[in-house]
Amino acid sequence: MDRLGTGIGWRPEIADGIAELPGVDWVEVVAENICPGHLPPALQALRARGTTVVPHGVSLGLGGAERPDAGRLAALAERAEALGAPLVTEHIAFVRAGGPLTASAAMEAGHLLPVPRTRDALDVLCENVRIAQDALPVPLAVENIAALVNWPGEEMTEGQFLAELVERTGVRLLIDVANLHTNHVNRNEDPATALDELPVEAIAYVHVAGGIERDGVWHDTHAHPVTRPVLDVLAELCARVTPPGVLLERDEDFPATGELAAELDAIRTVLKEAPTPATLPAPEPVPTPRRVPGTVPAPGTGTATATRQRLAVAQTALLSALVAGTPAPEGFDRRRLHVQSRALAAKRASVVAKIAPELPDILGEDFRPGFLAYTRHRPMRHGYRQDAMDFAVHLLAEGRPADPDARHRLTQRWRDRAGPKPPGAGPARRLAHAVRRALHRR
Repeated sequence: MDRLGTGIGWRPEIADGIAELPGVDWVEVVAENICPGHLPPALQALRARGTTVVPHGVSLGLGGAERPDAGRLAALAERAEALGAPLVTEHIAFVRAGGPLTASAAMEAGHLLPVPRTRDALDVLCENVRIAQDALPVPLAVENIAALVNWPGEEMTEGQFLAELVERTGVRLLIDVANLHTNHVNRNEDPATALDELPVEAIAYVHVAGGIERDGVWHDTHAHPVTRPVLDVLAELCARVTPPGVLLERDEDFPATGELAAELDAIRTVLKEAPTPATLPAPEPVPTPRRVPGTVPAPGTGTATATRQRLAVAQTALLSALVAGTPAPEGFDRRRLHVQSRALAAKRASVVAKIAPELPDILGEDFRPGFLAYTRHRPMRHGYRQDAMDFAVHLLAEGRPADPDARHRLTQRWRDRAGPKPPGAGPARRLAHAVRRALHRR
């Protein structure tokens, strides 16, 4: 593919700064955060200048047991076409579990979780990738993720897993060197060994990001400066192949534009000083049966249903332990599961506070501890916006908050968004009915 050069993750909070940064060849946008018909003016201005824009998906869950959702694939395809993108990217991860394959309630992680490196998981992932490739108008590249936990009984290393994925599907790779460093600290996996096993000629581009170590655990925060060890992994990669593109990611605690420029310069220095790698041929794409674009195979076709069910049971047990307080599945490190569970709850609270800022405004210091207590046995089921609504319903059904003025403001917020009928179904709907009864009694 064509060279991308040096880029940065586009975020609204740093849009003005990105426009001023010298030498930015391209940007990457979170696909779910943009609307094709209403692109932000700052992003439109970059496109008008000839800056390449690549949509980066976070919600497909290609590593999940279910086949990719046709609606999510169509939305990703629409964004690729609206942006004139040369490719789209997603993650090798699962983001939800439960549902029909396990005859249990569906749950969402609100985060990227690792797939087991097993034959079952690889078979499912390969078919899911092929489905996505057939539904998208441009090539797909998939990203390795950071992880806090190890799956028991894994059958392959990360490099072997990715190499066979590429061989079977012809998919390109988005290699995140910060994630390789994270897995070195958290899972004792040597980045150099992973790079030796990877088909580096299949790399579409590279991510570089910052993080922080706490109590022996590396947190891939995207909210801290890029560290020297991450740049060293980038140098290791560049010694093996010249990546078509390298991109700096930053999602929180955005620094001044000058600091972003310095980080980009540090990346460019690594690229400039890397020894010239041996020239490697581009991989031949593996032919796969073609389906009608935008469609998903019917249940019972492709990968055996039993394979998907085995993976679904395993992923549901793990996610339930992380977000619903059920016992840890056998073979997992319980301490690491606790760390991951706390991280998921903290992220959930932060995202809800961001998309529904009136909740922390109404509840004050009680918001975060109250929300974290709420999440302990209540998995997210329908995304963050519904999560904010469900939290409000939960508080009102319990006659909270205690302050009458705060309870009145929360009630008004709920009424403004709930409409004439209670939202959702099942427990959420019953809670909403309870709220209406409580309000009627008052």
